[in-house]
Amino acid sequence: MDLREMREKAREGGGEERIEKQHSSGKLTARERINLLFEDFEETDMFVTSRCTDFGMEKNRFPGDGVVTGYGRLEEGRVACAYAQDFTAMGGSLGEAHARKICKIMDTAMKIGCPIIGLNDSGGARIQEGVDALSGYGHIFFRNTRASGVVPQITAIMGPCAGGAVYSPAITDFIIMVDKTAHMFITGPQVIESVTGEKVTQDALGNAMVHNSVSGNAHFIAKDDRECIEIIRNLLSYLPSNNMELPPLLDEYSEPSKTISMPSDPAKAYDVIDVISSIVDHGSFMEVQRYFAKNIVVGFGRIAGQTIGIIANQPKVLAGCLDIDASDKAARFIRFCDSFNIPLLNLVDVPGYLPGVKQEHGGIIRHGAKLLFAYSEASVPKMTVIMRKAYGGAYIGMCNKELGADAVLAWPTAEIAVMGPEGAVNIVFRKEIENAEDKEKRRNELISEYREKFANPYVAAGRGYIDEVVEPGETRERLKSYLTILENKRDSLPKKKHGNIPL
Repeated sequence: MDLREMREKAREGGGEERIEKQHSSGKLTARERINLLFEDFEETDMFVTSRCTDFGMEKNRFPGDGVVTGYGRLEEGRVACAYAQDFTAMGGSLGEAHARKICKIMDTAMKIGCPIIGLNDSGGARIQEGVDALSGYGHIFFRNTRASGVVPQITAIMGPCAGGAVYSPAITDFIIMVDKTAHMFITGPQVIESVTGEKVTQDALGNAMVHNSVSGNAHFIAKDDRECIEIIRNLLSYLPSNNMELPPLLDEYSEPSKTISMPSDPAKAYDVIDVISSIVDHGSFMEVQRYFAKNIVVGFGRIAGQTIGIIANQPKVLAGCLDIDASDKAARFIRFCDSFNIPLLNLVDVPGYLPGVKQEHGGIIRHGAKLLFAYSEASVPKMTVIMRKAYGGAYIGMCNKELGADAVLAWPTAEIAVMGPEGAVNIVFRKEIENAEDKEKRRNELISEYREKFANPYVAAGRGYIDEVVEPGETRERLKSYLTILENKRDSLPKKKHGNIPL
């Protein structure tokens, strides 16, 4: 067999029948996915095969061993490394050689400083290879961890992903799952039923929306393979190739098409995404984890072509309170941005931490502390805009001056206090209200006095906790100015191996 024939055989994967089955299930093949992602792609280790001879494996070998690996240039000319598991060849199962190929391309990404993209579609560990398959997963997890914060790591779940295979995606920075074809779980429905007696379907256990909205394991959901590839391309457009570079700067951008409009009633909800859209370049906001912990919004945007990471309270959901899931979601996003030199913009309208026994017993203290840790540790430019309420510990938790904010702006509608007027008056003036002839009238008078004193940003501004009070319409220009000023920010952390983030 000559070289051309060998290449053609390798490109066939599991053969026409299995490729047709892949298509009929709504999925593209590994090479079709790679060709969609890259403008040009150089495949590596095309002829690698398994050396396992147990259980008749010597008669069931495929060139490439069920995974396509290599490097290439994306649409905008940037280099990236990738691997795509081939479900048509042994169900994309992971064995020793399969894992070695993935590790090799991950090592290449680290050496040249470029993103690593994994397209997962696998039946899991190759049982016939036993401990060699488990060793392969261990090698991949180790490299995922070493690459974390060095190069961006993106995983697309485009088919099954079960057992030990789920941990590699979980260590990477972003997970995209394809609706209806992607599933993730550690133990499947049959095992769960046999061990615990619980009956659950594969979809209910770990489909794309479950992990996007309930578990929070996934960051994006795509309707099909093609949209998944588009999400990867769009996401990478905001990111640098490695932690030594700055994010891409666009020369051309459009001004926002919206103007900021806030309700006059401080108790009335609004959609913070409308506020974001009025600040960032037109059409530039890319929300991350849209369906999880909706009381906080995180995502990427651009101001004058420059990438920023945005963390914003969402008054439409739980009044924008911080809770366990919101703290986890925001903290991890902050740490990613800090790893890759992406400035942070915090839009604050937070009445406090969500009260309740479930939150306290669930560990809101340690989860909430993650947010404090992440902001305090971050050395990138940090800008905070207090739009309305900023009460109690949540005022600190959304990155105030003391947590290292380089610029704190406030709108005239900002309210900064230990707690809201109603709660504060009930505590501070409890006896006075009890002794009043008309308790409700006196209570309302005290609330009005408290609101007049604290329902504005000027007390905090007078003490230097706020740098500027600005009109909402001035916000974008002030942020542009601060981004320019903070461009060469230097913030050295104490010398240490690493901090110990709260669980």
